[in-house]
Amino acid sequence: MTRAFRHARLLVTLTTCLLLTPAIAADTTRTVTDDRDRKVSLAAPAQRIVALAPHITENLFAIGAGAQLVGTVSYSDYPNAAEAVPRIGNHGSLDMEKIIALKPDLILSWVSTGNRKQAERLEAMGMTVYYSDSHTFEQLASTFERIGHLTGRDDEAKALAEGFRARIATLGARHADAEPVTVFYQVWDQPLMTVSDRHLIAKAIRLCGGVNIFGDMDTLIPRISVENVLALDPDVIIAGGMGEANHDWLNAWKRWPELRAVGDEQLRFIPPSLLQRHTPRFLEGASMLCDALAQTRQQRSTSQ
Repeated sequence: MTRAFRHARLLVTLTTCLLLTPAIAADTTRTVTDDRDRKVSLAAPAQRIVALAPHITENLFAIGAGAQLVGTVSYSDYPNAAEAVPRIGNHGSLDMEKIIALKPDLILSWVSTGNRKQAERLEAMGMTVYYSDSHTFEQLASTFERIGHLTGRDDEAKALAEGFRARIATLGARHADAEPVTVFYQVWDQPLMTVSDRHLIAKAIRLCGGVNIFGDMDTLIPRISVENVLALDPDVIIAGGMGEANHDWLNAWKRWPELRAVGDEQLRFIPPSLLQRHTPRFLEGASMLCDALAQTRQQRSTSQ
């Protein structure tokens, strides 16, 4: 083989490598399936994100993508750093002009939010929108991973999801043989609202050995009456409230001493941000829920 031939072959090889390398380096496409079963694709990890629900904001910080947030909605108050993110509206209404001016490369929405129609309008304008809607523990863990992939935070999100799965499994195993306890979970006051078994909170009730007295209702968050609760007479009433330390909803039930939960003093408060926001802190709320049901069982056994 002549020197000239070897030189020519080396030149061709180097040229081929130079041509291929940019193509490989540029292959940063990110594609996931959201909770409306839609493919969501980005040419590169999102760097300008708008979150349309407080729990979505919290999840972004949890996977290390908080610095990529350029806009969020009212009540996005966790962690403390979320307070500094500019507001672009609330649960019911968005400031469309502000969002457009922010030029987001990804909008993270919530299927159940009141501003969903506006999110769909933004999508119709050509913006990329991902919808989340977790009704199972696995869906929530998967949500961490999917938004982690879209934001270039795969490693952090995977670690978070795996830890969540492990702790849920441990909690379930601990209460697998627990004696059933009937539960009324109050999600709102006026109108009086609860959750059906389709809801993630109901999954936590079941995990802890509880029986949701309104579990078989058709809607995700049914409206009920006081008379409905009186008729089903739960062992324990659990509520959040208007704030992280507001027990007013529970105190109101003391007007009905004929309720078993009232007579046995089984009125339990869990901060709403721990169970009603689908975030890693849901584990804290689920653990508190399991403890509450364990206390109800203990009280029942000692009074028999």
